[in-house]
Amino acid sequence: MPRVLRTYRLGRVEYEDGLALMRLAGDAVRAGTPAGTDFLFLLEHPPVLTLGRSAGREHIVAAPAWLEKQGFEIHETDRGGDVTYHGPGQIVGYPVLDLNGRRDVRRYVGALEEAMIRTCADFGVEAGRHPEHRGCWVGRRKIGAIGVHLSRWITSHGFAFNARTDLAHFQVIVPCGIADPRLGVTSLEAELASRSRATPEQAEIENRLAAHLADVLELARTDAGPDLRTISVVPVRADGRVLLLRRSAERGGFWQQVTGRIEPGESPEQAARRELREETGADLPVASLGYRHAFGLDPSINRVRPGALVVVEEVAFAARVPDGFEPRLSGEHTEHAWVTGEEAAAQLRFPGLRRAVRLALSARR
Repeated sequence: MPRVLRTYRLGRVEYEDGLALMRLAGDAVRAGTPAGTDFLFLLEHPPVLTLGRSAGREHIVAAPAWLEKQGFEIHETDRGGDVTYHGPGQIVGYPVLDLNGRRDVRRYVGALEEAMIRTCADFGVEAGRHPEHRGCWVGRRKIGAIGVHLSRWITSHGFAFNARTDLAHFQVIVPCGIADPRLGVTSLEAELASRSRATPEQAEIENRLAAHLADVLELARTDAGPDLRTISVVPVRADGRVLLLRRSAERGGFWQQVTGRIEPGESPEQAARRELREETGADLPVASLGYRHAFGLDPSINRVRPGALVVVEEVAFAARVPDGFEPRLSGEHTEHAWVTGEEAAAQLRFPGLRRAVRLALSARR
């Protein structure tokens, strides 16, 4: 029987969370939980520049202060390749596979290329390979990049396919370290626009990529949704300080804002109001931050399926609390603190919680 390719279409994922998700999936593949199962994560990162093992910092051509102001993050990685951009409108694919029965790196990289080439063909765009540079190319324009890492023949990282990507963002780097002025980057949207055709929905493009990758690698694809749906709520005072709660030692002992799971039959907003009331005693309206993201549940707090990979989708909210309010803590927390945004960024362990605080403070201005 072929191995199963368990495919998650996750939407927004913070880059640090993506790295952690691959590590957790790699552990699951090595342990065989579940047996005979590989993983494919299709997702979108916020603007980020990643440096592979052979990357040169000189290939980032924009000033660090400008990148920070524009919201770009910079991360060094263990994948192959040089400098790559990830951002909205780009479909990032992270296959986490056991290649022990098919130990051929060149064939694996070729399969990633082939999945993108076939996806382009599905939408009427002729793509292929470049004689000198890996990836998926439309003529002299790269539409899909590849950078992989293998550890004991378990794969991580993967490919980035430009669907609706803002191509201007590539101007801040020398893409993949390729300085040849005759070569450039493109997107499916740009290619279809030049043919007077509309760009398909992101979900349809993701579906084609997953189907072709499973076919080329001879895997049996199954689709999976989030294993757990949760909310976070940032309580904010008029002076701009936010409320953080410290979990009890048996629940990890770290600081966070209000968090909790969405119970069956609840909307995210209903769950947010209930968790705010239960964890702080505040019965207040909540406002959506327009931020939905996914991540792998940290093993130290995994009570859903201990020892197994649990993928979480979280929706973020904010609540304005009156001056003088002091929380009534539940048994889940041992202490609280009212902190500034900078202090919260330093104390919060997970990147999605840090972004929710930044969004909550931006919304009140």
